[in-house]
Amino acid sequence: MGTTSAAPHDTGSGPDEDRNGRDGRDRGDGRIGRIARSPLGWMLTGTVGVGLVSGLTATGPGPVPVLGAAAAVAVYRLVMHRAARRSTPEIARRGAGRAALLGGGIGLGFVLVSTILITVFGGYSFSWAGGSVLTVVRTAVMVQIGAAVTEELLFRALALQALEQLWGSRAAIVITSLFFGAAHLGAPGANAWSGLAIALEAGVLLGAAFLWRRSIWFVAGLHFTWNTAEQLLGIPVSGHAPEGLFTVDTHGSALLTGGSFGLEASMVPVLIALALAVPMLVLAHRNGGMKTRRRAGH
Repeated sequence: MGTTSAAPHDTGSGPDEDRNGRDGRDRGDGRIGRIARSPLGWMLTGTVGVGLVSGLTATGPGPVPVLGAAAAVAVYRLVMHRAARRSTPEIARRGAGRAALLGGGIGLGFVLVSTILITVFGGYSFSWAGGSVLTVVRTAVMVQIGAAVTEELLFRALALQALEQLWGSRAAIVITSLFFGAAHLGAPGANAWSGLAIALEAGVLLGAAFLWRRSIWFVAGLHFTWNTAEQLLGIPVSGHAPEGLFTVDTHGSALLTGGSFGLEASMVPVLIALALAVPMLVLAHRNGGMKTRRRAGH
């Protein structure tokens, strides 16, 4: 599948151009305008905007997290159009549903295969939790849509694409993966291993998925079903004990079960995630989606 460059579009030239080649819209912008148009500038601007929306809506009741996700997408589009001055094919509506379903299928399969393997090896046992199925499912879906969309906007749409312009795709995926792992160190039950595990499985897999498809809907779908399946199974999601359809008991080594942090700190999903990420990166490279530092800047 072809990919779309994340580089800003050329503004062109015309009769209003000044002696430095900037058109009339850029006159008077000064240093602040140039900083805002730089990759780090629009990354930070977008991070503040999307992060603020997420902070205000992530734990809201009912559909508030979903509305927050929609608002975050609008903020992202505004920042990219006004500050970065580029189009946003990564959040295009056309094909969004198909991309989200494909990513969602991969995410669901990833969690189910990981859980089945851990259960077969004696690490998990499940029992029905009771309660209202509809309420539990509705709550999980609302919360996880908000979390998946806003986190992917922050880490893949903003951070990965900005760092990719500066230093290329390989450096960008390494840096964003490490930051993604570090961002989860404050979660309950987190330690150095869980942070590294998150970086390897989530950071690398989601980054590879974005470089392959160049669609936030694809990676958000993957992220959403991953977290939602864990929550409904009653497995802690990054250390946070969920209200799910089942309760889970863990047995044996934390390296197998993930301990109190949950599935992401198990070696099983780490290995599966890396096995999925490698072919995605290979496909991204074949499709021209892996950019060098020189190419990323153009």
